[in-house]
Amino acid sequence: MQLLVTGGAGFIGSHLIEKLIAEDHNVVCLDSFNDYYDPALKRRNIQSALSSPNYALVELDILDDARLEALFNEHAFDMVIHLAARAGVRPSIQQPLLYEQVNVQGTIHLLEMCRIHGIKKFVFASSSSVYGANKKVPFAESDSVDNPVSPYAATKKAGELICYTYHKLYNISINCLRFFTVYGPRQRPDMAIHKFARLIYQGRPLPVFGSGKSRRDYTYYTDIIQGLLGAIRYCDGYHIYNLGESKTVELMTLIELLQEALGIEAILDFQPDQPGDVPITFADVSKARAELKYDPQINIEEGIRLFAKWFLENTELDRTEDVAIDAVR
Repeated sequence: MQLLVTGGAGFIGSHLIEKLIAEDHNVVCLDSFNDYYDPALKRRNIQSALSSPNYALVELDILDDARLEALFNEHAFDMVIHLAARAGVRPSIQQPLLYEQVNVQGTIHLLEMCRIHGIKKFVFASSSSVYGANKKVPFAESDSVDNPVSPYAATKKAGELICYTYHKLYNISINCLRFFTVYGPRQRPDMAIHKFARLIYQGRPLPVFGSGKSRRDYTYYTDIIQGLLGAIRYCDGYHIYNLGESKTVELMTLIELLQEALGIEAILDFQPDQPGDVPITFADVSKARAELKYDPQINIEEGIRLFAKWFLENTELDRTEDVAIDAVR
């Protein structure tokens, strides 16, 4: 198949493309290399793929209609895997218009290209943040998601809705995937696990918001890639799927695991709860298990050990300045 992967130089996208190339698919990687974090990290992510004859890199902003149209005229895509987004809960509170433009308008631009060019399969990366402060756990795809607590979450819910509209109007098969706190090698430097590891390693205070008892469903990247591959293989109709480990880990337990894996004690700096944060994320993955053959394998203990090994081998590459910690994809 000829596949377009947007956001293909990022954390999840670069890992996905490597798997797709290994399965002998032809892949076009679209990425804008914006400055949300150091673009050099993204360029490092794609080094191994650049030498593949099945790989093409296109540096392009999904808001650039003219260049997007030229790209779709040049390639006969069988499917679009849309991972590109402005990510992060807290930054979205500061820049809501930018998040609406990239995450909502950008998604519509791609769906319009699919409509115009007759592409009938589309995979959309959504987020567990759409559940807001849902008190029912674990979170199921049938739960209400009408109360987002950040602009980022609202844009992801809007993306799911516009995807449904294009499915209904133009018979495009679409899978929307709600990712639950993905971590592992190449993780964005603003994500909690990566930034916590950096602060512990540097001997700097680690901010702990609230009581430290918030819980997250942390998902190792290989399990997310497995779910994405399932969504690509079984794309028929319109569906929403949770992709998580279906287990929760308390923040203080996560910090203890990082300390153990890095061999360094953390300096804790307790601070008030932050706007946009939620007390828990917890995925019910029974639908993905049944329909996508999704079967997460990596528990948090093993995942943190694997992440710490990668981090310690690559600390010299991390030139990240202080950024707000983002706990949810």
